[in-house]
Amino acid sequence: MEPFGLPHVAAAILGYLLGSIPFGLVLTKMAGLGDIRAIGSGNIGATNVLRTGRKDLALATLLLDGGKGAIAVLIARLVGEDLTVIAGAAAILGHLFPVWLKFKGGKGVATTLGTLIAANWMVGIGACLVWVATALIFRYSSLAALMAVLSAPFLALGLGTMPQAYLAAFAAILVWIRHKDNIRRLLSGEEPKIGKKKDAAAPPPQA
Repeated sequence: MEPFGLPHVAAAILGYLLGSIPFGLVLTKMAGLGDIRAIGSGNIGATNVLRTGRKDLALATLLLDGGKGAIAVLIARLVGEDLTVIAGAAAILGHLFPVWLKFKGGKGVATTLGTLIAANWMVGIGACLVWVATALIFRYSSLAALMAVLSAPFLALGLGTMPQAYLAAFAAILVWIRHKDNIRRLLSGEEPKIGKKKDAAAPPPQA
């Protein structure tokens, strides 16, 4: 790995700026649905966008939130492989703490998965499969998200590199912290299942 320098700073800034684009907020406002932060969980991610009843906007939010992390990694790779971890981590931070929204962003799952897919497709797809399997078995979107990111560092250790494992572990810690309320509801049995209560349809990973 090269000494830390201007390319690393540029990768961090690029990743953060890409990650901080609040697609859920932008899309719902453009669709005339108002401020997504005023409904449901108040989150800007795809799961909360789904609560507007617009599955198309929720899917677009999911893909764009994942895509911005992937793009950050792919651009950084054009300069050097060692920059991908910095750009990916910065993109996740940007989504969680966007400067445009007073550092109050989403929960980071979609951006984390998109980042991991671009960094190492086997690790990213493996984590996505864990999300699907957990969601099908337990019917909790939040639990699926937590298990997916928790699996990622171990997948990276087996299928990727140590820097990728560090990136996955960093993301997992942040995502788990951002899901603290979901964890509390899961433990108390108050977390709504997929297809129940607020979730009228199976939601995408919480962004």
